[in-house]
Formats: sequence, C-alpha cells, structure tokens
Amino acid sequence: MRRRIAMCLGGLAVGCLALAPVAAAQNGDLPRTPSGRPDLSGTYDVSTLTPMQRPTDLGEKMSLTDEEAAELAERSRARKAERNLPSDPNRGAPPQGGDGSSGASGNVGGYNTFWIDNGTGAFKVDGQWRTSILIDPPNGRFPSQTEERIAARGATRTGGIRRVQNDGTAYWLEAGLDAPGPYDNMEQRPFGERCLLGFGSTSGPPMLPVLYNNHKRIVQSEDTVMIQVEMNHEARIVRMNAEHDPPEIRKWLGDSIGWWEGDTLVVETTNFRDRPAFRQGSRNMKVTERFSRMDADTLLYNFTVEDPTVWTAPFTGEYAWPRSDNKVFEYACHEANYALEGIMHGARLLEADFRGEEPEGVPNPTR
Repeated sequence: MRRRIAMCLGGLAVGCLALAPVAAAQNGDLPRTPSGRPDLSGTYDVSTLTPMQRPTDLGEKMSLTDEEAAELAERSRARKAERNLPSDPNRGAPPQGGDGSSGASGNVGGYNTFWIDNGTGAFKVDGQWRTSILIDPPNGRFPSQTEERIAARGATRTGGIRRVQNDGTAYWLEAGLDAPGPYDNMEQRPFGERCLLGFGSTSGPPMLPVLYNNHKRIVQSEDTVMIQVEMNHEARIVRMNAEHDPPEIRKWLGDSIGWWEGDTLVVETTNFRDRPAFRQGSRNMKVTERFSRMDADTLLYNFTVEDPTVWTAPFTGEYAWPRSDNKVFEYACHEANYALEGIMHGARLLEADFRGEEPEGVPNPTR
C-alpha cells in the first residue's frame, strides 16, 4: 500500500515537507522510498541507562554480560521505586544552600522521580550490551582537553571564583562589588534555563539521551531531512546534497548537510556559534553523524566529533534508536517560565543580603 503524508511545520523555513509514498523494501524487510533509499521516517525513543562515558573501572570493556545488563536494569528499577515512595510529611526544610550532595542546586529540590524517563535498560549493538555510548577512544572516555581549553575554562567572569554547587550566598560578589556576576542579566543564563535550547545536548549534534523527553521524530523527503526533538522545540533541518553555508553564518545547531553512502545517511554539521547546543564544543566543532538501519524497527546512530581547539583527538560514539508508537508533543517551555524569574529574583535577594540591605526592598528584576 502506498500513502502520501504532508506535514506542515509552522515557523520553519522549509514550510511544508511532503513525504513521498513509502514503498516496501525490494531486498529484505527494510522500508524504502520509491528512489530506493532507506526510509528512516518515524518516531524513536532513545532513552537508555547506558552512560555517555564508560565507568573508569571497566577500562576497555565494551560490553556487559546478560547478567550484568539485568543487574543494571534492576538497580535502576529499585532506585526509582524507592524514590517514588511517599515523602515523610514531618520532614524539615533542606539546609540553606543544600546539603552538599548531588542534585538540583545542592539537592534543595528539583524534579522528582515522576518526571524521569531515562530508560529501563542498556542498549544492544551487534548483539552486545554496551557499557558506554562512546566507543573511541577505546576506554570509552572523552579525550583529554587541550591546554588552551583548560586555561579558558579556568578563567571566569566572576574574578576567578568557581563554585560547582550553589551554596546559597552571593559568592560572585566576593571578588568585589563591581565584578560582573553570572546573574547580572537573563541573557547570561544558559540556553536551557531560557528555553532556547534543550539541555544535555538532546538536540545536538551529537544528539544524546538525557533525563527525560527522549523522543526524536524524523521526517524525510528526497532533498530534506527534518529531525524534531522532544526537549524544548528544536527541529534540525538537513539539506541533502548541498554545500555548507558561508562561514560567517553561524547557528546554535550548526549548518547540517547530508548525503547517502549506500544505505547510510551521512550528516555533516559545521558553522556553530561560540556556544553550540553541545556545550562542551566550540564554534570550530565538526560533527559527522551516520544513520543506518539495524532492523525494520531500530536505527543505529553513530557520530564523530572533531574540535582540535577543545580536544586533543576526535571521539566517536554510537547507540540504538528504537522505534516508538508515541508522539512528540509540544514542549511549551517559554510559557510560565517562572524558574527564570525566580533565579534572577533570588540572585537580587542574595546580593542584598551580602550588602546588608533589607531584602524586602529589592524589586523584582524581571518586571
């Protein structure tokens, strides 16, 4: 059976993408388009318990046994079940600045387990339960960073003061009252807080699994491929058989062009802005992605990242994208983004406390 589907995406430069009729595979069971290309269209749930980097104690061990994979899944299940238990109604407030443990702002509170949807197990490639998404370097870890990157990372706009966790004080003022701080205006805050890009490089490239909202939707035509991301509202546009934009045109998601190598869709992305969605990279990053079918219901997503200004060597990763019957719903992050208002107002209160001023007299900076 043939069918024609038209999908209109408001606000996108591509306007309306028309999907060509889907033809059954001529060789094997893989779906193909009338031109013979693999049909990659569909929705995929990329959530997985497999980490990006391999635990150091595993060394170059790339795969888990069936027993180890089952143990990993059971530990996650038990941990989520425990966290889903009713809270103690007589519990006290968390200490100011948090208790120092991992979690939102020093574990003062954040998303509870209800919101977490990071998968129920590891993924398999070539029949093996992988221990990490990264496969090169062989230890499954990021390459070392360049000396220039390390030096740049150590320099901050807060007089050299670095705080990993918010300790509930206006620490950025310790360098002097006139020193610029990380909360001086909303445009200094990360893209995720401002609802501009999803956090954790869910949109990429490279496109990685995160804590929740792990669905990707591919809409494919002969000259354009669109990848819609559940987190926030990104829609990556891949121009097939095209040239890159001029180098002065820079984008948060980069400029993506694609071509076919046999049955593999290759996507090359350059022209990033200074702060790309994959925040560990830079404007000099180049990402090469490969999409191929493992079977009729699973894609293999492979990526290689090159950025000689950040890392001393390229790195490569891959993981499975299983097909899902779920839909990608709107992620209305901007509407009622009270968190950003609270962040900015909270910073003003901490600054007032540092200066010995009355917090009640501090106006809301977002109004």
